[in-house]
Amino acid sequence: MTNGAGADRGGPGGLSGPGGLDVDALLLVSFGGPEGPGDVMPFLRNVTRGRAVPELRLAEVAAHYDHFDGRSPINDQNRALLAALRERLAPLPVYWGNRNWAPYLADTVARMRADGVRRAACFVTAAFASYSGCRQYREDLAEALRQVGPGAPDFVKLRLFFDHPGFVEPMVDHCVRAVGSLPAAVRDGARLVFTAHALPLEQAVVSGPDGGAYERQLRATAEVIAARVGARLGRSHPWQLAFCSRSGPPGVPWLEPDINDALAALAEDGERAAVIVPVGFVSDHMEVVYDLDVEAVRTAGEHGIAVARAGTVGTDPRFVDMVADLLAERRHPDWDRPALSEQGPAHDVCPLHCCDPAGPLAFWARTGVNGSRVVMTGGAGTRAHGRPGVRRPAAAGVPADLCGRGHGRSGLSEPGLCGQPNDPGPADGGPRGEATILVEERASVARPDSPPAGE
Repeated sequence: MTNGAGADRGGPGGLSGPGGLDVDALLLVSFGGPEGPGDVMPFLRNVTRGRAVPELRLAEVAAHYDHFDGRSPINDQNRALLAALRERLAPLPVYWGNRNWAPYLADTVARMRADGVRRAACFVTAAFASYSGCRQYREDLAEALRQVGPGAPDFVKLRLFFDHPGFVEPMVDHCVRAVGSLPAAVRDGARLVFTAHALPLEQAVVSGPDGGAYERQLRATAEVIAARVGARLGRSHPWQLAFCSRSGPPGVPWLEPDINDALAALAEDGERAAVIVPVGFVSDHMEVVYDLDVEAVRTAGEHGIAVARAGTVGTDPRFVDMVADLLAERRHPDWDRPALSEQGPAHDVCPLHCCDPAGPLAFWARTGVNGSRVVMTGGAGTRAHGRPGVRRPAAAGVPADLCGRGHGRSGLSEPGLCGQPNDPGPADGGPRGEATILVEERASVARPDSPPAGE
């Protein structure tokens, strides 16, 4: 099988062929952001709908946008990525839809139906496993399908890409440049402070099929990047993980340390320089240009730490090529699936209850109760798995007796696959159900607290 950037993918748009999926469009899925001062509060209310976030908190977050004339950078960055993907994937049509601002997903899906799209691959601009970064987008797609109604396209979501070379290698380059921008007297000892969006602990615990995947994937990716930076520079740099953009009630525990606390602690330990590496983000949106470039840089200055911020992947050609390769993986079952850490490559089809804030792992995390048998049901023709006494190795201290098969219901379907790639299906040879990219285990899923301005 030919592989690599620029490889011949064949077929209409390079995405149809025997042995894989016929896909006649790509949908770029992102968060969205306000385009002017009048959009800010309506946008924030979209983000926090149903979560009882006080207006005072929304006003505090809205003030961040004042530094940028009420305009988030995220939409312009997605327009640039959209243009790059269209050029790279031509003649495959590429569409764009957002969760929280125009173009809304439902409007884009309606346009795709009108254009005759039957099945589209979805590329979500989030690299790591979490409810807000993966599962909630699948729920958003399901809601868009419900709103559009009959004739809407089927969707398949491309896998997470946290340790794909097309994501990691541009980050390495940005880190090397950022280290080089520090004053010569302190750059050799600079610490790499990798940062990503903070999550409530309850959400972090249930991320991924076995729990704890968000932080585990972040640490694995940071370790790979730091090692490659050290190899490039001929010296190792210490590194750590910190989080930014925390919100919500102060009594609710979130992932720590906060980036500002981490920088203050470095100063207390006598360290003099740091590079902030926004590994959790693919572009310079509000969490980067305000929470890092304004707040974290100010904190570093107050504590006498020289600081530089590494860039994000944005529209780096290697990142754009990565999207093309993720598409090719779905076309060709034997296509190479590169991963630079032991955590990858990620699954194509999310297993049952993956990142589920109301699933068995969430129940165990809240109560400490984990029954000896967890029965998971699917749609017509699927099996219910729940093998007594059989457990997969638990991650982050969270037991998991989930079978990992991505059985589910109709809607966002993918015929011929069952959970993990190359899974032969039920051992008894019975009929497979459709493995879905969205598994609706219940009619409505209670959403955990999420950051009110997370892009």
